[in-house]
Amino acid sequence: MRIPVNITTPATDAAVPMPSSGRHDVEQLTSAPILTPVQLVSELKLKTVLAIAAHPDDLDFGAAATLAGLTSAGVNVVYAVLTGGDAGGFDPTQRESMASIRQEEQRQAAHQVGVERVEFFDFKDGDVQVTHEVMREIVRLMREVRPELVLTSHPERDWSRLQRSHPDHLACGEAVARASYPAVENPFAYPELAEAGLEAFKLRWLMLMGGPASRSNVTVDVTGTAQRKISALNEHASQHPDPTAMRRFVLKAMEALHPDDGRFGEAFHLVEVNAADTISGF
Repeated sequence: MRIPVNITTPATDAAVPMPSSGRHDVEQLTSAPILTPVQLVSELKLKTVLAIAAHPDDLDFGAAATLAGLTSAGVNVVYAVLTGGDAGGFDPTQRESMASIRQEEQRQAAHQVGVERVEFFDFKDGDVQVTHEVMREIVRLMREVRPELVLTSHPERDWSRLQRSHPDHLACGEAVARASYPAVENPFAYPELAEAGLEAFKLRWLMLMGGPASRSNVTVDVTGTAQRKISALNEHASQHPDPTAMRRFVLKAMEALHPDDGRFGEAFHLVEVNAADTISGF
């Protein structure tokens, strides 16, 4: 897998050694490069990002600080949520209204990080499956938005913290990965989409959140936007029986990626779907 070369660290401005060409397994990387959101935009040439998750609040837990940095850098970020999140929450009296509550919470959370468009699908919370129905809707939106980068949950289970690997998260990540290649770039996949004017295109980047630590190959320095992530998470009030503990946990997790230097980070698995040397099927 190829990832950007000659990336500099915000603290020292020194070049981080990276593979110069060809595809490499993440295990070959001795340390993940650190990029500011502005560097991420520059290195990946980002104008539009589509962020897809299974539930309201998934994107805010996994990537809100990075996404806030991207919107501040002028990137158009679109959110898509596969379910209404109706299986979440803790109040038994809110069962009938939980989906509408959580959708409004997600809209407000998105606003905190500069995202104005939030698309909600209507798949069953707790039963997201990798089906052609799910993939078709993802491909439809990808072809409409035509992003340079799609961000979603990692399809690999993280055994160190199983809560990150909710089955809906894994299914969402797998469905997005399958949509990213080959469906979104194959004009004969879901031909009704092309007939409706949604033409196939080649996605350049896929960025995965919440996966095993061994898969992380890039860290985004989010020191300047960490508090916006907290503000976004605060909007999901129905999901936090102990908001203070939630905030403490999230800040500690971000701080752990920059131990002892006062900075915050979010880690991802960055995949180059279509590189300069990519040919069909390889």
